[in-house]
Amino acid sequence: MLAVDLSGSEAWAGSITTVLTLAAAIAALPLARLAEARGRRVGLVTGLAAAMAGALLIIGAVMAQSFVLLLLGAAFLGLGTAANLQARFAAVDLAEPEHRGRSLSTVVWAITIGAVAGPNLIQPGAAVGEALGLPPIAGPFVFSAVGLFLAAGLLFAGLRPDPLLLSRRLARQAQSSGEPAAEPVRGTIRSGLRAVRSSPQAMLALAAVVAAHGVMVAVMSMTPLHLQQLVGGSHAGHHGGTTDSTDALVVIGLTISLHIAGMFALSPVWGWLTDKAGRFQTIAMGHGLLLVAVFIAGFGQHEPVLVTVGLVLLGLGWSAATIAGSTLLAESVQSGQRVTVQGVSDTLMGAAGAFGGATSGLLLAWIGYQGLNVASSLLAAAVLALTAFTAARQRVTAAAGAASG
Repeated sequence: MLAVDLSGSEAWAGSITTVLTLAAAIAALPLARLAEARGRRVGLVTGLAAAMAGALLIIGAVMAQSFVLLLLGAAFLGLGTAANLQARFAAVDLAEPEHRGRSLSTVVWAITIGAVAGPNLIQPGAAVGEALGLPPIAGPFVFSAVGLFLAAGLLFAGLRPDPLLLSRRLARQAQSSGEPAAEPVRGTIRSGLRAVRSSPQAMLALAAVVAAHGVMVAVMSMTPLHLQQLVGGSHAGHHGGTTDSTDALVVIGLTISLHIAGMFALSPVWGWLTDKAGRFQTIAMGHGLLLVAVFIAGFGQHEPVLVTVGLVLLGLGWSAATIAGSTLLAESVQSGQRVTVQGVSDTLMGAAGAFGGATSGLLLAWIGYQGLNVASSLLAAAVLALTAFTAARQRVTAAAGAASG
């Protein structure tokens, strides 16, 4: 909504999501290299400090009515997104291989409280903004700046010993005691993709994670604008650029909160299913939920309740696909390749989100909210087909191995 207000054109509606996610994609490998050199603590704090600067820049953009400054602030916020993505790996640096999925899903679940509360700080943030003499819409970013400052300080003071550095020391000790320690590969996109291409399971895992993120960002980023017009009583298919509707803000806040709850709150359940039902099965469940979600939101576009239900299912599908895909990815490559592949996964997730954000505004203007959802369904359907193909290929390979043995 800020992008529409400051640019004066609905065509720029997805620009903030695009810049933020693209910045996160670009920053993923540099932050990973920083963590590799200095530890998780330095990498995470650097990303969060940059995001705090981004929140302050956005406040300045609102005050100056500068669209360019808004985009710059969004870019700095993207570094915080990259840091948040990498934070989940800090929990598995010291985890046993059989517990990595559970550890990852537990960290994702811990995001729930802040993620759900955040969108509902719109109205309190507006009051804080007015009290500070700021435009009301800038107020929530005051909360963002303060929260990022506190998070960076907490990590800097509390993340000791550094889990990544400690895991390295333990690996060196294992090597000196006669157990071979895996040699890490150079952290580049090319080396990571080479490792992924060597395994059909890793290729499926990467496709599942990247496609789920692209679908989620494309639909989620345009839903607030759609709801704003729907609740405001605009004619179907018409989208304007106003941020004055209090009712719309309440509905948007509730919808996005429930969507984010779907993304994070049931993470332990998806982690459990990943271990018990299987990686392929949980990926299929996730992308099946994404298909159902976009059809409910798209074909129920005139009913706020149906749009909200669709967004909740969208979050659940993203969570299942991301957790199962990340787990499958980690165990489908050699241990020395794992950190690089995870960094490449984050980079491609960000790129998919940037592409989804960039095209979603154009699709909304050209074919409407329903068309946007139908177009997004094609990615989920493609991953379901790839999952079935890879599972069948694995069964054939296993049967051939058993017969030859």
